[in-house]
Amino acid sequence: MPFVVHIASEMYPFSKTGGLADVLGALPAEQRRQGAQVAVITPHYGHMSEMKRLRLVHSGIPVGYPWAPITAQVYQGVEQGVTVYFIHRSEYFDRLGYYNSSYGDYFDNCERFIFFCRAALEWCRHLDRAPDIIHAHDWQAALVSAYVHFWRQTDPFWATTRTVVTLHNLAFQGRFSSRLFWNSGLPDSAWNLDGAEFFGDFNVLKAGIAYADQITTVSPSYAKEIQTPEFGCGLDGILRNRADALTGILNGADYTVWDPTHDRFLPHAFSVGHMRGKRICKEWLIHKLGLDPAVAKYPLLGFIGRLRGQKGVDLLVDILPALMKIGVGVVVLGEGDPALEAKLQNLMEEHRGKFAACIGYTEELAHVIQAGTDVFLMPSRYEPCGLTQMYSLRFGTVPVASSVGGLRDTVRAHPDAESTGFLFRAGDPSSFLRAVMEALSVWERPVLWNRIRARAMRKRFSWVQSAREYFSVYAAAQKELTQDVQTEKTKRS
Repeated sequence: MPFVVHIASEMYPFSKTGGLADVLGALPAEQRRQGAQVAVITPHYGHMSEMKRLRLVHSGIPVGYPWAPITAQVYQGVEQGVTVYFIHRSEYFDRLGYYNSSYGDYFDNCERFIFFCRAALEWCRHLDRAPDIIHAHDWQAALVSAYVHFWRQTDPFWATTRTVVTLHNLAFQGRFSSRLFWNSGLPDSAWNLDGAEFFGDFNVLKAGIAYADQITTVSPSYAKEIQTPEFGCGLDGILRNRADALTGILNGADYTVWDPTHDRFLPHAFSVGHMRGKRICKEWLIHKLGLDPAVAKYPLLGFIGRLRGQKGVDLLVDILPALMKIGVGVVVLGEGDPALEAKLQNLMEEHRGKFAACIGYTEELAHVIQAGTDVFLMPSRYEPCGLTQMYSLRFGTVPVASSVGGLRDTVRAHPDAESTGFLFRAGDPSSFLRAVMEALSVWERPVLWNRIRARAMRKRFSWVQSAREYFSVYAAAQKELTQDVQTEKTKRS
């Protein structure tokens, strides 16, 4: 089994803004259970100073970016048996947000995550041995593959290390001014159309894709979609060029956290054979959010996600007046675009008792919404994998989702004999409304609805299988190493 070091900007339960953190909270632990030596390197954000479980293990790791004397502190913790290292430098990571404030992205994000990548790689030199695989996640960590690609040509420490970059969301690429490339420590040869250059800018994720030994993304459908102009976000060309190294691996769900039979956040547990607890959760949610108690007799629809165009929340805004004319309740949890937040709050004023918009995010409320609603709405314009629909299936909250990416890979559409939910054409509010109305019509047929719900609750998206598939990707990367060594021996002979 290889020695794997994951490098990522978030890891649950230490830091989280979305699904990336959930993946890092589950995948390394499962890989460890399957016999690999695994570690994680992630930033030490300001709020972590209150975590007594973390201890300082080094106070002066040399980084040399953006100026020679700069150093990083390293903290250490353990999560599910996995050693986690935290890179800290106060001016970069002691902030209220991880990537942005209410005014937008931090102006120095490029410098912050160049620093993080270089510090993480420098810390690797302090581990028991060089990693066999460095697994980088999203643009914030993608540069590690470029650094290792060039460094291993002259530095024996990296000679046997291979890199994997996982694309959790291609829309976020880390695109910055070209001047930042020239200070990054990458060689001049990396500044080209097949490397870090992107229409005159420095594209951090593109550099990671260009120099990674293997590339993965988080569902088979998304792996195909991102090779097209519609979903490729300008990187479809380089992804087609690297198609032989690109694999789609569906995320798993962490059922130690997301399972209604033992969920610590729920007012009452329930299971596929004992559904009384779900009714209690629905009544509790209605009371907590101040909805009309009569809503308990009707379908309650839920949405959890970032309030951005990608998640299609604007489509929900479009169809909400039509939904309010019929006997349903709707609950929204999320934060993001201030204009969308304002629209949702205005709609809540117009439809008090039937619609609740909770601006922000709490883990407790997310769990209770999954448990207490009947239908889960995912009108995403694109969805690399999606985890919330996996959770909704387990909680018996039947999804109505757009037919893209991981949603298409995880939801079997009605009226299929094995249906677990409803799918519709992405980006089309009329199609979205029709799918919701279809779900509501099935809800009125209890026998059919209960069959669909029971099938949904029995679905399992296990990290066991996902971890095995990642090991296969690692093996492919290491096979390239073996081939490179054999080729070099042949040249010498």
